[in-house]
Amino acid sequence: MLERCSISTPKLDGSYLEKPLLRVLSGACEPVPPVWMMRQAGRYLPEYRAVRARAGSFLELCFNPELAAEVTLQPIRRFGFDAAILFSDILVIPHALGQTVRFVEGEGPRLNPLIDAAALNSVRREADQAVLAPVYETVRRVKAQLPKQVTLIGFCGAPWTVATYMVAGRGTPDQMPARQLAASEPIAFGRLIDKIVDASARYLVHQLEAGADCLQIFDTWAGALAPQQFERWGVEPTKRLVDKVRERCSDAKIIGFPRGAGAQIPRYVGETGVDAISLESEIDRNFAAASIQSLVPVQGNLNPQVLMSGGEELDRGVDDVMTAFAGGPFIFNLGHGILPQTPIAHVERMLARVRGQRAT
Repeated sequence: MLERCSISTPKLDGSYLEKPLLRVLSGACEPVPPVWMMRQAGRYLPEYRAVRARAGSFLELCFNPELAAEVTLQPIRRFGFDAAILFSDILVIPHALGQTVRFVEGEGPRLNPLIDAAALNSVRREADQAVLAPVYETVRRVKAQLPKQVTLIGFCGAPWTVATYMVAGRGTPDQMPARQLAASEPIAFGRLIDKIVDASARYLVHQLEAGADCLQIFDTWAGALAPQQFERWGVEPTKRLVDKVRERCSDAKIIGFPRGAGAQIPRYVGETGVDAISLESEIDRNFAAASIQSLVPVQGNLNPQVLMSGGEELDRGVDDVMTAFAGGPFIFNLGHGILPQTPIAHVERMLARVRGQRAT
């Protein structure tokens, strides 16, 4: 019988009982926390680099179901993680909304920036599902090949974060272009957010229908918003996104990742209705355990730089995270994506430490 935490959760059905990560999302305290890593399918793996070289561009890889499924499964085969996360990108939504998206090697995404109200209003009202159909096929292929105890995570970007890239045309240090345009053209910017909410909700529902077990919403730039703007452009659109998904899939388990939101996260949890929170490396652990984990399960927090460094520093880092969140439902993960330079042996050492085995 599962040990339960002091969180009111629905009764676990059979599919949840065989997947440790889903048990945690329903409030169970696992003796050994389930573990996966953000960006676990990526450049630190030689098998990924080989597939990436065959694929052409990054977007071509995202939209090639055979290759995208292969790289999604690679870290499961190598490490035995408790979850696979769909290999895709948050910017497939702007692409499906008609905005030109490309990825420049070594520099990141580039989009045609939306610089004024007219540009904001030019974005399509609905995403082209033909563009996104290969992603759903990837989900189906991965689901068919995953071990039954491994959770498949679908995802999208939060409306605010996606909008920041659409406006600036790239990532910037503080996403100031979107903040300025939201302030100067709030009606037009709100219409863009509405389009992203609708497109993302449909996208997530299709992922669930194709076989995803749960979802994560990445709000990478939540911390760029002041409290009042965080409510308007962060919390409220995410709440609508979660509600729209649950209108179609009432039992959907959804993890929120409002990176940089700090003390605003408890309010985010209460208003959006997410089932769990992913924690960045920089968050105060005492605050996170007392004020967030007391509300919902949490995941993450290990610094990717510590993982890359390895050795005793990694051992201490793993132990500190495990100790901090031992009192409630917890999924072991990083505070952000794994760094491409991370040695595979360090990942193996981390997993052995988490799972109580002797590192080799």
